[in-house]
Amino acid sequence: MKAWMTFNPNCGTARNVRDMLRSRGIEPDIREYLKAPLTRDELAALLREMAVPAHTIVRWKEKDAVLTAGVNEASGDDALLDAIAAQPVLLNRPIVRTAKGTKLCRPSEAVEALL
Repeated sequence: MKAWMTFNPNCGTARNVRDMLRSRGIEPDIREYLKAPLTRDELAALLREMAVPAHTIVRWKEKDAVLTAGVNEASGDDALLDAIAAQPVLLNRPIVRTAKGTKLCRPSEAVEALL
């Protein structure tokens, strides 16, 4: 099975999910999105795959970045996608894609549905 995931090496949940995949013999294709940010189009594609609104993939605890981006939980998908594309720290992680689907895997155990 192939897997792709957004990854921040400083994120414990992302490390746990990566390790869970590896323990199943799956070496994920890792996108360190802070070094190689996702484009707005890539973010929109992830939302379509997950069939969720943009506010579900925003890392709201990044209060300074949220303020700088000028968005809030009532902001529309377009504004949120623009904000995440401009400030990748706003992307909640990890997002994992396998043949079974694409999902924000918080908590880590959520990845089980994709295996």
